[in-house]
Amino acid sequence: MKREGERTGVFTRRALLLMGGQVAVLGGLGARLYQVQVTEGARYTTMANDNRISARMIAPPRGRILDRFGVIVAGNITNWRAELVAEQTNNVSATLDAFSALLPLSDWERGRIERELRRHRKFIPVLLREFLTWDEMAMIEVNAPDLPGVIVDSGTTRHYPFGEKLAHVVGYVAPPNEDDVAEDPLLALPGLRIGRAGMEKYHDIALRGRAGAVQMEVNAVGRVIRELDREEGIPGEDVGLTIDEGLQEFALNALGDESASAVVMDCRNGEVLAMATNPSFDPSLFNSGVSQAQWKEWTQDKRTPLINKATSGLYAPGSTFKMAVALAGLESKAITAYDRFNCPGYLDVGTARFHCWRRGGHGMLDLHGGLKNSCDVYFYEVARRTGIDRIAAMSHRFGLGTELDLDLPGQRTGLIPTREWRIAQGHPWNLGDTIVSGIGQGYIQVTPLQLATYVSRIATGKVVQPHLTRTLAGVLQPGSQADDWPALGLPEKLLHDVRDGMWAVVNEPGGTAPQARLADPSVQLAGKTGSAQVRRVSRELRESGHFDSEKLPWEYRPHALFVAYAPYDAPRYALSVVIEHGNAGAEAAAPVAKAIMTETLRRDPSNHNERPPARQVAEVMKS
Repeated sequence: MKREGERTGVFTRRALLLMGGQVAVLGGLGARLYQVQVTEGARYTTMANDNRISARMIAPPRGRILDRFGVIVAGNITNWRAELVAEQTNNVSATLDAFSALLPLSDWERGRIERELRRHRKFIPVLLREFLTWDEMAMIEVNAPDLPGVIVDSGTTRHYPFGEKLAHVVGYVAPPNEDDVAEDPLLALPGLRIGRAGMEKYHDIALRGRAGAVQMEVNAVGRVIRELDREEGIPGEDVGLTIDEGLQEFALNALGDESASAVVMDCRNGEVLAMATNPSFDPSLFNSGVSQAQWKEWTQDKRTPLINKATSGLYAPGSTFKMAVALAGLESKAITAYDRFNCPGYLDVGTARFHCWRRGGHGMLDLHGGLKNSCDVYFYEVARRTGIDRIAAMSHRFGLGTELDLDLPGQRTGLIPTREWRIAQGHPWNLGDTIVSGIGQGYIQVTPLQLATYVSRIATGKVVQPHLTRTLAGVLQPGSQADDWPALGLPEKLLHDVRDGMWAVVNEPGGTAPQARLADPSVQLAGKTGSAQVRRVSRELRESGHFDSEKLPWEYRPHALFVAYAPYDAPRYALSVVIEHGNAGAEAAAPVAKAIMTETLRRDPSNHNERPPARQVAEVMKS
């Protein structure tokens, strides 16, 4: 009995120990469960969601660019792309190898991807390949288990429906470079583009918008199961241009195959209605990447398709400059409108002889006759009496050789020379320099946009500035009203004398540009021809009687220019046309200007809210 009692006691103690052990284990498990589920429940829920949910930022839709009638000239289209989120893969190099086996990556692409992975935070997706086809997307999805961290996402890419026609105005976008991303890390988002030229660049910040976010549910191998939540980015603001897309297309067609430019402005408020440059380029190529072959073709083309000739092309203005010379002479009282000078076909200054374009001369002429006949000798004499510094000051007041307050990057200022400028170069200013400046030659360089601004100011007597932005986010911008611009401060009589001469150029018998006369006699155009030499012609060759610039190689022929405004009695529109190596302004540029002005007056974009119907150039040329 005693031994049996001892065995029972031992069993009881063991049972108690076992029970105590079980209680301790269960208690520990309970405490741990409490810690996991209650105390640290939120943390583990977050960790579980991190494994189940893939969250990433998405680039916002870029704002649209519209013409003055609401026509989209830069918009967005859907773009499917493959991206890599580094934090979702344990071996980035292996993932890239697997992806490259499906869609081969060039050494350059692989290098770019690796640079971006090092530069960006791991949660920011890095672009692997964009513009995917349906077959490529299917290939990636089928092989998703072997591609951890690789996702297929949809975004937007820039679309330019009018391509080359508005490339120099609208500009283009391109992927940000390392310096851009260093300034703003959000630029690292796949699909995000920044403006590199034109209005895309000028309004880049407003067009970008604000980034959004998307949450995707994924399985253990990273395959997307469903989209849980999407917060779209805030689209960029829409930019409304002053450009009339229909008039822009007409102007380009009127220029034909010439290397040329044309600018049309509302001379009352400075709105640029057309800014045509030929040849041009396809801006969409910069979005996906320009090939070396394409870049070489552009840069080796002597007609310079990448340059906006309207704002960056520099030309001697030739005889279109004579109105500025006349106004400088009139204001300074160096001449009056009634002073008459004799033109025997040349002007001798010391041992130098300066020729008129008409070998036999024009005889006695006053200002009206000097402008009407574009007499070089008359303006040699005006320039000699006025002086270069007064001519330069007047030219600057009319926007020539100055930096215009233009909302478009890349403009060049050109040059109106002065004595101080020449002396700073280490050379004296000679009387002969003043003489040739009187006909817009020598050191003078201006842009076609400056010429259009110059004529707008002559027509209205106001300091209008050219601009291309009409609305921003639907809000009309300052400068759209004529009253927004101050007066030039010149006596109306002086402006009238010059306008009268420009009217005679086109409408009086014997004027140099009857080709520009409008078909409707009730609407008259005032204009001025110009031919700008690109190389010196010797005295011997001029006096031989055998010089013919049309027989020169294309690159040695003079540039052809024409500037104008209409209607003469109530100016609304001004334009400039520059045809590179077109030889003579009257024959090459004036007919083009007539066609463009005729179409501008018909469309009358400044006075309409709806897009007018289009007309063909050939139809207008016949009128």
